[in-house]
Amino acid sequence: MLNLKSFALASVLAIGATATAMAAELTVYTAVEAEDLKRYADAFNADHPDITINWVRDSTGVITAKLLAEKDNPQADVIWGLAATSLLLMKSEDMLEPYAPAGVEKLDPKFVDNSTPPTWTGMDAWVAAVCYNTVEGEKNGVPAPTSWKDLTKPVYKGHVIMPNPNSSGTGFLDVSSWLQMFGEEGGWEYMDALHENISRYTHSGSAPCKLAASGETTVGVSFAFRGAKSKAAGAPIEIIVPTEGVGWDMEATAIVAGTDDLEAAKTLVDWTVTKKANELYNSGYAVVAYPGVAKPVKFFPEGLVDAMIDNDFEFAANNRSAILAEWAKRYDGKSDPK
Repeated sequence: MLNLKSFALASVLAIGATATAMAAELTVYTAVEAEDLKRYADAFNADHPDITINWVRDSTGVITAKLLAEKDNPQADVIWGLAATSLLLMKSEDMLEPYAPAGVEKLDPKFVDNSTPPTWTGMDAWVAAVCYNTVEGEKNGVPAPTSWKDLTKPVYKGHVIMPNPNSSGTGFLDVSSWLQMFGEEGGWEYMDALHENISRYTHSGSAPCKLAASGETTVGVSFAFRGAKSKAAGAPIEIIVPTEGVGWDMEATAIVAGTDDLEAAKTLVDWTVTKKANELYNSGYAVVAYPGVAKPVKFFPEGLVDAMIDNDFEFAANNRSAILAEWAKRYDGKSDPK
């Protein structure tokens, strides 16, 4: 005779085993600002509660170096929020799984890798700018700069902070853009002169603007959205767009080749290109991949998008190691301790 209790218990155990089998955990490497990670995971899990995200978060340079070091034994499943220049480098090393996420055709094409299928998709763009503290500037007799080259003038000596490009994606986009704007020889000459006025190099791209906002420096070389957020919070700063133009980069997403759970990784990457995800990115960045999503940002400087240089991402990616080694040899003595 069928034991109904035993049958019911067996059914519950079977359902539980199936649910456990369906659940997945993904190790996701990121350089997204730490305060944004919970919002990202919560929004994704609202649609996919069966996939757990285990974040590994650090600055762009650190995450890039970690991924390269793990090339032969990958520990990450997905990269969600790392500079496109870093992902281009990994693409050249065959470290990324080619995959066209569902809905990728809805994105602005410049935010999508040009391979078929693509190896990475862009999320948002961050753009260089200068944060200038008006109170400190008046107190110290330091005028507001209008150009990058202004920052090499003697009046700025000791009043400028910028990010270390070996640690910070913002720092690297600054350096690679100066080499493009001024030429290789002119770019290093510019950075030699700028170095004389730098008080310190930080390991975070947002830190120089935060330090300018708090009055710990007069000038912080950072990115525009960070400046807009600080100004909206009441900081006495101006966000300046240098006349020569500004560098920029994209945060981007990719699947790591060799992931143990390709289907769950694809589910996550599908979600990262959705309109919902891009609306989330817009809370931290003014320029996002999904057309029509970005809303105006209070205090975002006028003319910034027009000032974005025609960035050669391939140049930046292919020369990254050499650029960073040369930069460290010349300037690392003023970097913050790690």
